[in-house]
Amino acid sequence: NGGSLHRHLRRCHKKRRKQRRLGVIRSMIRDRVSIHERPDIVATRGRIGDWEGDTVMGAQGKGAVVTLVERKSRLLLAGVLPGKAAKPLSYKANRLLKRLPKAWRQTLTLDNGTEFAGFKKIEAATGIKVYFADPYASWQRGLNENTNGLLRQYFPKGCDFRAVSDRALAKAVDEINNRPRKCLNFRTPNEVRKNPSGALSTGI
Repeated sequence: NGGSLHRHLRRCHKKRRKQRRLGVIRSMIRDRVSIHERPDIVATRGRIGDWEGDTVMGAQGKGAVVTLVERKSRLLLAGVLPGKAAKPLSYKANRLLKRLPKAWRQTLTLDNGTEFAGFKKIEAATGIKVYFADPYASWQRGLNENTNGLLRQYFPKGCDFRAVSDRALAKAVDEINNRPRKCLNFRTPNEVRKNPSGALSTGI
């Protein structure tokens, strides 16, 4: 009604924006494996090592960030990209994932953006198995979408990621990973990373 209360919401939207579908299904990435072939244990959050991946875009032509979120611990990994090209994204994702123990690299679920066309390189470099969500089914990667919203509090839409340093991004990621979560029995993702054997909830 012309007020400003929406500015206090996490994403600052006046109302939920209706998704426009132009009647064209996004082209499928070659050799993709559907989320419906993913092991059932991933949906239950019954183990550490299952990830969701996405990109957070800056203003047009002004870079992006690749985000990877572990489903059970809610741990966020992120890296600055020059754009949406597949090759630099695969390289950055590999660097992020290879820092983790092998047990933390089980599966990775992505959307169908062309920036993920090099997923085979991620599989070969990290040993992780990549699956793809259905087109226009963002709820299948709901944790990633929510976490991207947290990152947007630091880097609002329209920002220039080319001007964001690795250090600035790492600081924001560290703050997000050190926020206690009710779904983790008020532990932080970083605490779970250090001691994954502690009791965890499986709720979203």
